[in-house]
Amino acid sequence: MSGPRSLLLRFAPVIFLILWSAGFAVAKVAVTHAAPLTILALRYGLLLMILAPLALILRPPMPATWRAAADIAIVGFLIQVVYFGLCYLAFKAGVSAASVAIIVCLQPILVALAAPYAVGERVSGRGWIGLILGLLGASLVITGRSALHIENSGGLALTFLALLGITCGTLWEKRFGVAHHPVTSNLIQYAVGAAFTLPMALALEPMSIAWDAGFIAAMAYLVLANSLLAMTLLLAMIRAGEVSRVSALFYLVPALSALFAWPLLGEEMPPISWLGMAIAGLGVAMVSRKPAVTEPGA
Repeated sequence: MSGPRSLLLRFAPVIFLILWSAGFAVAKVAVTHAAPLTILALRYGLLLMILAPLALILRPPMPATWRAAADIAIVGFLIQVVYFGLCYLAFKAGVSAASVAIIVCLQPILVALAAPYAVGERVSGRGWIGLILGLLGASLVITGRSALHIENSGGLALTFLALLGITCGTLWEKRFGVAHHPVTSNLIQYAVGAAFTLPMALALEPMSIAWDAGFIAAMAYLVLANSLLAMTLLLAMIRAGEVSRVSALFYLVPALSALFAWPLLGEEMPPISWLGMAIAGLGVAMVSRKPAVTEPGA
């Protein structure tokens, strides 16, 4: 298969990693201006303001059945509400961004363990070595920055629940998801996100926002780059390739997040963290370069 679509999928992992990883540092900037659920409610509201007119103009095909629409909505709930919502609440509870990142990096292991039962994929020995190297490298990045320490236990529990949310969302998308127009998928998922986060923000937070140029720039990035582009690429990669390979990309997120936090937040990376980035990259390459998953009956 060749053409623009195959070319986009070839470069999708690099684009996705850059957009997604930078989002951690940008979100940390945004949280200093408003409460977490308020930020998410505003984020999803702005996305709907962009997507609704696009849907009216482009008139993309809607899901053929209610079940197909429900599958999109379920993935949206698991990622936009459970994953993002609980991660942001964990930040509010005092859990550091580094601790959240390293916990979320357990996702590829959970996906690899569950994939044989959930979507019929099996990970080879080479793939398992790559997964372990990825986790080791990510751990070196975080611990090298001396950021992993005793955290609020309730906040850590929220982070592990967020991990389960994105893991279940990945597996659900792989098993039940089908190709839909990106405007359609995003419109449904962000509508679900807004439907849950707005009432919770109204009930739990003052919803006050300190508006300035920094907050506006952060929200613009979170809406356009982190939500629209990165999420569209993630779902496209999940449908196009083995779920365990796509999940292995998340091993590079802590390393790249630390890299972006250097200029944006003044958080430097020591040499051991650079070593960890290299090990994580090797692990991802081992999972992704050769077929790490064997389909039953192949």
